Amino acid sequence: MSTRTASARLEGEGLRLIATTGSGHSIVMDDVAGNEGARPAEVLMVAQAGCTAMDVVSILRKKRQQISRYEIRVAGDQRDDAHPHVFTGIRIVHVVEGDVEVDAVRRAIELSATKYCTVTANLASGVAEIRHAYIVRDAAGEEHYGEVVVTGPNESPDALGRRSVAPAIQPRAARSRPPWPPKSGGMRSGPAASAGIDRA
Repeated sequence: MSTRTASARLEGEGLRLIATTGSGHSIVMDDVAGNEGARPAEVLMVAQAGCTAMDVVSILRKKRQQISRYEIRVAGDQRDDAHPHVFTGIRIVHVVEGDVEVDAVRRAIELSATKYCTVTANLASGVAEIRHAYIVRDAAGEEHYGEVVVTGPNESPDALGRRSVAPAIQPRAARSRPPWPPKSGGMRSGPAASAGIDRA
């Protein structure tokens, strides 16, 4: 068993925190009022993005897929009716361009979602449902969209995605893909966010 560590130091009179990871890197966090850093909940979405992105890119490179551009987009829905504002739904889209095979992208995402990504496993074992999809722009200039697998909620980390097996979800034409997640912008809106309590 391995142990990950982090510490956070308060700076100033507000809630600005300088976090330091066990590997020696720093992250700035703040609340809505100070707005000098990311919200802690946004950092959780960043962790989800980074974890599965590293898996997918590594797997595609091992498969000798020629990636010219890669981007990952993550959108998470938090409940507003009661504290804590847990994430109940997360949508992930891997955008891959280059001389790549759609089946290779699908398999890389499936392996990350159901086997390798630590953050996905932690979130999917709780109340969050996580939907994993892709947009592939191939060497011929054609665009492909497909949903791969759904993990969570309340799934065992050792049996992720069993309720939604990848081959059972058929790809759809790119023009019919849902308009999520947004390319940028906040994760939450509404009275709670404007009240300045979006700290977790």
